Amino acid sequence: MGMLSEFKEFAIKGNVVDMAVGIIVGAAFGKIVSSFVKDIIMPPIGVALGGVDFSDLAVTIQEAAGDVPAVMIKYGVFVQSIIDFLIVAFAIFMAVKVMNHMKKKEEEAAEEPAPSKEEVLLTEIRDALRNK
Repeated sequence: MGMLSEFKEFAIKGNVVDMAVGIIVGAAFGKIVSSFVKDIIMPPIGVALGGVDFSDLAVTIQEAAGDVPAVMIKYGVFVQSIIDFLIVAFAIFMAVKVMNHMKKKEEEAAEEPAPSKEEVLLTEIRDALRNK
């Protein structure tokens, strides 16, 4: 089996396609969460803290000199990134929790086997005898 055919077999497997779709959707979800934090969550928090814009919070290590930009530690952007992470982590936790709950229900349903034909017939006979 040649390398090209092995790669084709690998790439066409459902798991690889599912993973690719998950990565694409995850990247889009990350952008949405970043915008949510930056544009919706942080402004009210900044106003509540006295009009602070978190993206501007930084400590200057070295001032700008000529063409050399200032060297800064931008801890406000870091705080926004932490909030982004917490929201994404919580959303993934909730999604996994829902999926595990659904999987558990499927397993419970699969554990209860359907009654055999004999059991169904005996149940019908029992019910008929009770009704007489």
